[in-house]
Amino acid sequence: MFPKRHDRLSRISVLTAVLAATAVACASPPPTPQPGAVYPDYLVGAPDGLTITILPDPIILEQAVVRPDGKITIQLIGDVQAGGRTPLEIGVEIEERIARFKRGARATVAVTAAASSSITVLGEVRGPGTFPVLKQTRVAEALGHAGGTTQFANLDAIHIVRGDGGNAQVIGVDLAAIRDGDLSTNVQVQPGDIVYVPPHVLAKIGYAFQAVLFPFQPLLGVANSAAGSALVGN
Repeated sequence: MFPKRHDRLSRISVLTAVLAATAVACASPPPTPQPGAVYPDYLVGAPDGLTITILPDPIILEQAVVRPDGKITIQLIGDVQAGGRTPLEIGVEIEERIARFKRGARATVAVTAAASSSITVLGEVRGPGTFPVLKQTRVAEALGHAGGTTQFANLDAIHIVRGDGGNAQVIGVDLAAIRDGDLSTNVQVQPGDIVYVPPHVLAKIGYAFQAVLFPFQPLLGVANSAAGSALVGN
């Protein structure tokens, strides 16, 4: 009986070790992506925020905001053109210019605040607002960033308003068709675009009634308060 008991205890020990290792692996945080590597095609502009890391030791760490002239200032080398360039292109110039002070320099540029490139999503979405465009983004993905459409959205009448030298261009989007596999209107959004999701007909009617009744709501609130005060007084 002792050998069987020994085998059972061994199996339990192995199982415990495996479960412990699995728990440790699950608890370990995922590896941190390299700064700037996620959006290599992003064009930097004012007033974007950048983090510049220059190796090897002693490490130079810079937090910079792109000025209106499109430039940032880096230790040892002064002004560097950042506007209209990708993080990779900025890093290459920094490496070239700082090489005289730092042998084998490696510069990494990360976009920490994309303030220059953004779109606005309005209308029947769960989270309307302004969102940065850090990479090539289709309109369906942009709507996803806004939490998706509400149940009152008119899915085949969505449109993008795009300014072009002061002249607005309106681009139609049929989200219902996109969901069915027709991607012809799933256009790529551009910085400055306004994506508007209109309500469907029934929602418009409901909003119209709400607009008509809304002026009476404050009066009803005052009347209810007065009635409540009268009851308390009695």
